[in-house]
Amino acid sequence: MAVDIEGMISENVILIDAEYADEVAFNLSVMFERMLERRIPKADLAHWLDCVALDGGISQGENDIQIVFIYKKGNESLRNFTPANYSKEINGKAFKDNIGEFTMEAYPVENDVTDTGNFYVDTLQVILNSKDVKNAILIPNMEQYGGMVKDTLRKNDQKKNITLLSMEPQMGTGFNQQILGYSIMSALGIRSDEIR
Repeated sequence: MAVDIEGMISENVILIDAEYADEVAFNLSVMFERMLERRIPKADLAHWLDCVALDGGISQGENDIQIVFIYKKGNESLRNFTPANYSKEINGKAFKDNIGEFTMEAYPVENDVTDTGNFYVDTLQVILNSKDVKNAILIPNMEQYGGMVKDTLRKNDQKKNITLLSMEPQMGTGFNQQILGYSIMSALGIRSDEIR
């Protein structure tokens, strides 16, 4: 079972395991509140998506960028980002800035039918098989189902630019990689000069 995005897919797609990104934001907030001895606000979702797009090689311009959030059914909102509510503030919403137009979609994982890992990988396969997609940026939970993601990317013979964002460097072929923490730190308002 995968997200039904065929037929309305953009040239640039960002596929996000929302619960994983939320957990990383929480862990970074806790760590930096202790280190910097100041309150860390919730991460700015639009700012974070800008950083993710740039990490994935999308440059400023009139780009169409499709964001696909996958989350566990029953969890209504991100806890560490703003805006946060999947159905009211994220799904079907869009924003435009100097990088392009970001269109956001949010899909719940039906736990009685599949799990997050299989749902993520099945959706990734739809993205990889789409002739429209040129650039895919991936934020999966590599600790839980990273092996399946890497297997899918290794078998992919499509000529697409694939960027994998994770907290640890990843071995494998078929993708570029970036460290996820930097974009989330930026969205949390943590400046590089504060941590030197």
